[in-house]
Amino acid sequence: MKKNRKRTKAYKVILTVLLSVFVLMQFITPQRNLSPVPAGQVFVDSFKVDAKVNAILSVSCYDCHSNNTQYPWYTNVQPLGWFMADHITKGKEKLNFDDLPNYSPRRINSKFAQIVEQIEKGKMPLRSYMWMHNGARLNKEEQQLLINYFDKQLNIK
Repeated sequence: MKKNRKRTKAYKVILTVLLSVFVLMQFITPQRNLSPVPAGQVFVDSFKVDAKVNAILSVSCYDCHSNNTQYPWYTNVQPLGWFMADHITKGKEKLNFDDLPNYSPRRINSKFAQIVEQIEKGKMPLRSYMWMHNGARLNKEEQQLLINYFDKQLNIK
Protein backbone atom coordinates (compact mmCIF):
# COMPACT_ATOMS: atom_id res chain seq x y z
CA MET A 1 0.00 0.00 0.00
CA LYS A 2 2.84 2.41 0.83
CA LYS A 3 4.45 1.76 -2.56
CA ASN A 4 1.28 2.90 -4.33
CA ARG A 5 1.14 6.11 -2.25
CA LYS A 6 4.78 6.87 -2.98
CA ARG A 7 4.26 6.18 -6.67
CA THR A 8 1.13 8.37 -6.76
CA LYS A 9 2.95 11.16 -4.98
CA ALA A 10 5.86 10.89 -7.42
CA TYR A 11 3.45 11.09 -10.38
CA LYS A 12 1.82 14.18 -8.90
CA VAL A 13 5.21 15.86 -8.45
CA ILE A 14 6.25 15.00 -12.01
CA LEU A 15 2.93 16.21 -13.39
CA THR A 16 3.18 19.46 -11.41
CA VAL A 17 6.70 20.11 -12.67
CA LEU A 18 5.72 19.39 -16.28
CA LEU A 19 2.66 21.60 -16.05
CA SER A 20 4.74 24.39 -14.49
CA VAL A 21 7.30 24.16 -17.29
CA PHE A 22 4.50 24.26 -19.88
CA VAL A 23 2.98 27.35 -18.28
CA LEU A 24 6.36 29.09 -18.08
CA MET A 25 6.98 28.30 -21.76
CA GLN A 26 3.94 30.42 -22.64
CA PHE A 27 5.77 33.54 -21.50
CA ILE A 28 8.64 33.00 -23.97
CA THR A 29 7.12 33.98 -27.29
CA PRO A 30 8.96 34.41 -30.58
CA GLN A 31 9.01 37.68 -32.46
CA ARG A 32 6.24 37.90 -35.04
CA ASN A 33 6.93 38.25 -38.77
CA LEU A 34 4.72 41.28 -39.37
CA SER A 35 5.16 44.19 -41.73
CA PRO A 36 2.87 47.11 -42.53
CA VAL A 37 3.30 46.24 -46.22
CA PRO A 38 1.01 43.39 -47.34
CA ALA A 39 2.79 40.11 -48.01
CA GLY A 40 4.15 39.92 -51.55
CA GLN A 41 3.06 43.44 -52.51
CA VAL A 42 6.57 44.54 -53.50
CA PHE A 43 7.01 41.35 -55.53
CA VAL A 44 3.64 41.78 -57.25
CA ASP A 45 4.36 45.39 -58.15
CA SER A 46 7.91 44.68 -59.35
CA PHE A 47 7.21 41.57 -61.42
CA LYS A 48 3.70 42.30 -62.70
CA VAL A 49 2.19 39.21 -61.09
CA ASP A 50 -1.34 38.45 -62.27
CA ALA A 51 -4.18 37.95 -59.81
CA LYS A 52 -4.37 34.13 -60.18
CA VAL A 53 -0.66 33.62 -59.52
CA ASN A 54 -0.72 36.05 -56.61
CA ALA A 55 -3.75 34.29 -55.08
CA ILE A 56 -1.87 30.98 -55.15
CA LEU A 57 1.29 32.54 -53.71
CA SER A 58 -0.78 34.23 -50.98
CA VAL A 59 -2.29 30.95 -49.82
CA SER A 60 0.69 28.64 -50.34
CA CYS A 61 3.89 30.68 -50.08
CA TYR A 62 3.80 34.10 -48.46
CA ASP A 63 3.37 32.94 -44.85
CA CYS A 64 6.91 31.54 -44.84
CA HIS A 65 8.46 33.45 -47.73
CA SER A 66 7.58 37.11 -47.09
CA ASN A 67 7.83 39.76 -44.38
CA ASN A 68 4.24 39.27 -43.31
CA THR A 69 2.74 36.08 -41.90
CA GLN A 70 -0.89 35.25 -41.14
CA TYR A 71 -0.68 33.54 -37.76
CA PRO A 72 -3.20 30.83 -36.87
CA TRP A 73 -4.44 30.61 -33.27
CA TYR A 74 -2.24 27.65 -32.35
CA THR A 75 0.95 29.69 -32.76
CA ASN A 76 0.03 31.37 -29.47
CA VAL A 77 0.72 28.05 -27.75
CA GLN A 78 4.36 27.23 -27.14
CA PRO A 79 6.23 25.26 -28.41
CA LEU A 80 4.06 25.41 -31.57
CA GLY A 81 4.81 29.13 -31.97
CA TRP A 82 8.53 28.38 -31.74
CA PHE A 83 8.29 25.75 -34.48
CA MET A 84 6.36 28.15 -36.72
CA ALA A 85 8.90 30.93 -36.10
CA ASP A 86 11.71 28.53 -37.02
CA HIS A 87 9.94 27.54 -40.27
CA ILE A 88 9.45 31.19 -41.17
CA THR A 89 13.07 32.10 -40.44
CA LYS A 90 14.36 29.21 -42.54
CA GLY A 91 11.85 29.91 -45.31
CA LYS A 92 12.85 33.57 -45.54
CA GLU A 93 16.54 32.61 -45.62
CA LYS A 94 15.86 30.51 -48.73
CA LEU A 95 13.47 32.94 -50.42
CA ASN A 96 11.76 36.16 -49.41
CA PHE A 97 9.37 37.45 -52.06
CA ASP A 98 9.44 40.90 -50.44
CA ASP A 99 13.24 41.16 -50.84
CA LEU A 100 13.43 39.52 -54.28
CA PRO A 101 13.20 42.77 -56.30
CA ASN A 102 16.42 43.95 -54.59
CA TYR A 103 18.43 40.98 -55.86
CA SER A 104 20.69 41.04 -58.90
CA PRO A 105 19.17 39.72 -62.16
CA ARG A 106 21.38 36.63 -61.91
CA ARG A 107 20.22 35.87 -58.36
CA ILE A 108 16.58 36.48 -59.33
CA ASN A 109 16.94 33.98 -62.19
CA SER A 110 18.48 31.49 -59.80
CA LYS A 111 15.59 31.92 -57.33
CA PHE A 112 12.97 31.57 -60.08
CA ALA A 113 14.67 28.38 -61.33
CA GLN A 114 14.73 27.03 -57.76
CA ILE A 115 11.03 27.82 -57.33
CA VAL A 116 10.20 25.88 -60.50
CA GLU A 117 12.34 22.96 -59.38
CA GLN A 118 10.76 22.87 -55.90
CA ILE A 119 7.24 22.91 -57.36
CA GLU A 120 8.05 20.24 -59.96
CA LYS A 121 9.50 17.96 -57.28
CA GLY A 122 6.51 18.55 -54.99
CA LYS A 123 8.74 19.88 -52.23
CA MET A 124 6.81 23.12 -51.75
CA PRO A 125 4.77 23.91 -49.85
CA LEU A 126 6.20 21.77 -47.07
CA ARG A 127 4.08 18.83 -45.94
CA SER A 128 4.36 19.99 -42.34
CA TYR A 129 2.80 23.31 -43.40
CA MET A 130 0.01 21.62 -45.32
CA TRP A 131 -0.99 19.52 -42.29
CA MET A 132 -2.46 22.61 -40.69
CA HIS A 133 -3.07 24.61 -43.89
CA ASN A 134 -4.81 22.20 -46.21
CA GLY A 135 -5.74 25.05 -48.55
CA ALA A 136 -2.04 25.58 -49.28
CA ARG A 137 -1.87 22.27 -51.16
CA LEU A 138 -1.21 22.92 -54.85
CA ASN A 139 -3.27 20.99 -57.37
CA LYS A 140 -1.82 20.17 -60.80
CA GLU A 141 -3.39 23.24 -62.43
CA GLU A 142 -1.98 25.58 -59.78
CA GLN A 143 1.44 23.95 -60.00
CA GLN A 144 1.47 24.41 -63.77
CA LEU A 145 0.29 28.02 -63.51
CA LEU A 146 3.17 28.84 -61.14
CA ILE A 147 5.70 26.92 -63.22
CA ASN A 148 4.58 28.74 -66.38
CA TYR A 149 4.74 32.12 -64.65
CA PHE A 150 8.27 31.63 -63.26
CA ASP A 151 9.52 30.00 -66.48
CA LYS A 152 8.28 33.02 -68.39
CA GLN A 153 10.07 35.33 -65.94
CA LEU A 154 13.29 33.36 -66.50
CA ASN A 155 13.07 34.10 -70.22
CA ILE A 156 12.57 37.83 -69.60
CA LYS A 157 15.52 38.43 -67.27
